[in-house]
Amino acid sequence: MEEEARSSSESLSGGNRWRLALSLDKQRQPVGGSAETLADAIRRGADLRIYTEFRHNEHVDRDSDNPELVQEVSDFRVTYLLEDRWTAGIMNLRQPVGLVEDGFGPRASMSFFMYNQNGLQAIARPYLDGKPDEALPAASPPYDRGSDPNTQRLDDWDAGTNAPSQNFIYDFESYGFHVLDVWEEVLSHAEDGTVVSGSVEELARQCALGRDVKVALRGLCADLADDPAKAMDHEVFVHVGPNYYYTEQKRLWGGTQPVVRVKPSIPTRYQSKGWDFGWLLPRTDGYLARWLVDPYTLQFQKSQVRCAVRWFVR
Repeated sequence: MEEEARSSSESLSGGNRWRLALSLDKQRQPVGGSAETLADAIRRGADLRIYTEFRHNEHVDRDSDNPELVQEVSDFRVTYLLEDRWTAGIMNLRQPVGLVEDGFGPRASMSFFMYNQNGLQAIARPYLDGKPDEALPAASPPYDRGSDPNTQRLDDWDAGTNAPSQNFIYDFESYGFHVLDVWEEVLSHAEDGTVVSGSVEELARQCALGRDVKVALRGLCADLADDPAKAMDHEVFVHVGPNYYYTEQKRLWGGTQPVVRVKPSIPTRYQSKGWDFGWLLPRTDGYLARWLVDPYTLQFQKSQVRCAVRWFVR
């Protein structure tokens, strides 16, 4: 099945290095590749883009008479690997898109869409326009599916607050989980900085050559679990932007892209008070600085923890 996925990917991607690791049909059943192939790639630091298909008048504008098929490909810059086997991805940079005259949604917000490997979808939407809350965080009333027959809303949280979220399934025509599996792991260290494999010097050398950097942060979201000591094993992968190598101390710092943190579970879901977002500054001795945002208040809070990290370059 992996050879079938690779062949299909080559035809879809023009022979570049992206390949189709897993495809699902409208019933979200595997029809190509496998969940294991996808997990193996994510474990190696692979980038993730997901292809879906929908009808304009079923998904974008239900008052429209345009049944045109729309092909969507979205970038999931934050990826999760849970219990070393389950994959989920989050769009960490997306604003709401309307695909109508003004091009965007009605309110300024982030659109933290999340897709699981089985087609379960979710969205958390911290609003950025400063409007006052109309309710307190809590489970929200059930969604009336009659207004959107293609959507199975599983649960809703925090309606009327600054940070509503939902878990749902939209019946896309198909799903394709594409990976760019070209990252090289050059350093792995424990939370106390003990090197497991590779070296800090090699990481610094590769950075100095201008190579991109990505980190896999183990247990990053454990403090969101009901009992952090028993949190599900997980790694969170995110791109690093700037990095700084101290040549005498032999330490490297890396500033990440925005990270969306979610309470670890299989499948991965949003729930009230079970997620946040922010920026991270990992260091090669296991130190991790966090500048996290409370999505309900948009207040920033600094904290420092220790974290086992794997460092990749490409």
